[in-house]
Amino acid sequence: MILKNSFNYINQFFFFFSNKTRNFYLNSIIYNKKISKTENRKLEYKPSSDLIDCIIKYKKKKNKIEDFSLQSIWESKNMKKKDYEKLHNFFWLFTLDLKSSKNITQSIILNWINSNNKYNSENWEIDILSKRVIAWISNSKLTYEDSSENYKEKFNKIIQKQINHLINEIDRSENLDNKVIGCSAIILAGLAYQNYLKYLEFGLNLLKKIIKYSLDADGFPRTRNIRQLNFYYKYFILIREWLKDSQSDVPEYIEEAIYNLGNAYALITQGLNKSVLFNGNNESKNDDFDNYLLKFGYKFKNENHEIGGYSIQKNKKIALIMDVGQSPEKKFSSDYQMGALSFEIISNQNKIICNSGYFQNYKHRLNELSKATATHSTLILDSSSSCKLQKIGNKKSVIEKGLKIFDKSSVFKRNYWNIAASHNGYLKKYGVVHHRLIEFYPEQNKFIGTDNLLRKKNYKSTHFEIRFHLTPSSKIMKTQDKKSIFIEVDKEGWKFTCDNYDINLETGLYFGKKNSFKENQNIFISGMTQDQNQIIKWVLIKI
Repeated sequence: MILKNSFNYINQFFFFFSNKTRNFYLNSIIYNKKISKTENRKLEYKPSSDLIDCIIKYKKKKNKIEDFSLQSIWESKNMKKKDYEKLHNFFWLFTLDLKSSKNITQSIILNWINSNNKYNSENWEIDILSKRVIAWISNSKLTYEDSSENYKEKFNKIIQKQINHLINEIDRSENLDNKVIGCSAIILAGLAYQNYLKYLEFGLNLLKKIIKYSLDADGFPRTRNIRQLNFYYKYFILIREWLKDSQSDVPEYIEEAIYNLGNAYALITQGLNKSVLFNGNNESKNDDFDNYLLKFGYKFKNENHEIGGYSIQKNKKIALIMDVGQSPEKKFSSDYQMGALSFEIISNQNKIICNSGYFQNYKHRLNELSKATATHSTLILDSSSSCKLQKIGNKKSVIEKGLKIFDKSSVFKRNYWNIAASHNGYLKKYGVVHHRLIEFYPEQNKFIGTDNLLRKKNYKSTHFEIRFHLTPSSKIMKTQDKKSIFIEVDKEGWKFTCDNYDINLETGLYFGKKNSFKENQNIFISGMTQDQNQIIKWVLIKI
């Protein structure tokens, strides 16, 4: 342990030293000269304004630049970090009416160029810089057209300078989402300035590496993060549309990635009308994006019932979704939530049973809490989680010890569904394998769950809980015999029962909305594990 701590201390020292040295270099005259080597190129390709709608939240009311007081905003000293990033990424340009003054818009950009012509760590970060380049080029009708030659020269040079920095630094980023945004900006700059060799080829090759590295054999993110699935799908479509719009060839690997992501999106997101809360996902509305897909002819239909480790069975009224996937590799696990064999039930677009969601801000203590097994509708032994996490410095926690899934099976027929699987997350410490079978009888609107606690060689008795989380809007009532609980969601009633064990209610936290929380209720069955295989059976039926 002492030796391990010593190595950690040495590693932290070298990381600190190399980081300081790197920052000194990036702020030096030498580096500024390096990225200032630009070519005399003009903005040739100006993308259609509606292509960007796949990543921009739709806003009916457009503002005029005259309504903003932005002439001296760059001098603001007391701005919150989030507001500062939004200001400097220029995505607010997409909220402007095209009838806004070009002169005012261009003067604001010129002010920014004069104040931020050199690298600084605050507003030249990969995601901020990349979004800024995308916003400036995509809004060229306001940011570029009808401007003076002097302005155009400065605009073209600062775009190229930022892209030069991006190319120089993007491989160092550990954030895959930022890499995708950066890659998009490089590709767009290559198309806009007809710079195939330096920008476009680099961006496309980088995108190919990202796809190979971060997507599995079925084209699903290795993180198993549904939020990231949607993010990738949107940006890959945007890149494809830019290539088509500029009359450039679309590489086959982009087409294949979009096809795979589209199939997954169709099954998990479009087919449910509710955001499922597994592994880093939050509630989100996708109506605008779905309209975009329809407009541009993206239509996929997934006939499978499992993808990315999620088993999904549904008809027009009911959906059952269960996590039957293994924990991701350590390097892809920073947003993983330890909810093996957890499930959600959706009835008439209402969540009857759900998970608690995810608190994304990893600097907040609720991030660690929202990763725990207890925030999912599944089994917990001894108040511990099915995987072990490891905190690395001030970064997100990752998996130190994962779990494996086995004995998977499923049936989907008109009058009978089931999903079954086992996991070994509690095997080594407690000598228990958890096997879960959930059956559904559509004609009766009845779910029967069977949780088997299978005793193995190194078994030791411990306390168990099986939790069933409810949305904050659910209304609940427990019977006096502790055998039944009535659930009402949007005037739809369900009855939860368990004959062999007492069932109770407990107040918890719901993280379904991004970086916020509400109190919710969860049902739990509890007891002690026994020196023999245990069967805990429960029933959920519509009344």
